[in-house]
Amino acid sequence: MQGEVTTDRMVLCITGADREKFLHGLVTRDLGAAGTGLVYSALLTPQGKYLADFFLLNRGADILLDVKADLAQGLAQRLMMYRLRADVGIADSGLSVVRGLGDAPEGAWADPRDASLGWRGYGMAGGAPSIDWDALRVAACIPETGVELIADDSYILECGFDRMGGVDHRKGCYVGQEVTARMKHKTELRKGLVTVAVTGAAPIGTEIMAGDKPAGTLFTQAGGQAIAYLRFDRAEGVMQAGDAKVTWHPA
Repeated sequence: MQGEVTTDRMVLCITGADREKFLHGLVTRDLGAAGTGLVYSALLTPQGKYLADFFLLNRGADILLDVKADLAQGLAQRLMMYRLRADVGIADSGLSVVRGLGDAPEGAWADPRDASLGWRGYGMAGGAPSIDWDALRVAACIPETGVELIADDSYILECGFDRMGGVDHRKGCYVGQEVTARMKHKTELRKGLVTVAVTGAAPIGTEIMAGDKPAGTLFTQAGGQAIAYLRFDRAEGVMQAGDAKVTWHPA
């Protein structure tokens, strides 16, 4: 089944004898799992805040890193800051990113974040964009780089990385691990991304008000639903976000 070419992604190729050990000590997922398919992961600040999210594919001789194109150069530079004397190289692979729905064709891998997001392949033939990916993301509450996932601001546990398989709490140290572990084991999340019902529309980033109290932020909207970042203790009844009415029904 032919998919569609994704024009806003870049695939970096990570090479060198130390590539697996190097990445394993930096990113939020266990690189050992990358041998069994596509892995979703992230790089955090030392303070535990989100910097970039990406997919990793271990091909044996190298590791592919599929990231939003406008983050690729900065991510590569930051990774190389941690290289020290490790035998690691990072370059643009030149491979296209193709994604589609239905059964994954040969040479493609299921999107690990949610089954509804289909599959991804690299260097494959693909057609023009035609799928409403935002509608699929909103229904499954999957945040997008640079929209719901905000560099130097977002915390990955509030953004659903546990649910999406984007963090491994047993793998040991990585950048930002201490803060992430503390949020996981010592606190109950009081804020986070959820899918809400929405009537009307408002610009992405519009503040959500519960009466006269700020209750969160409205993000991507599609098909009468939206992804919203909410303060759970205030998110009750019909809320207002600009001209849009917002309602959350906790599972």
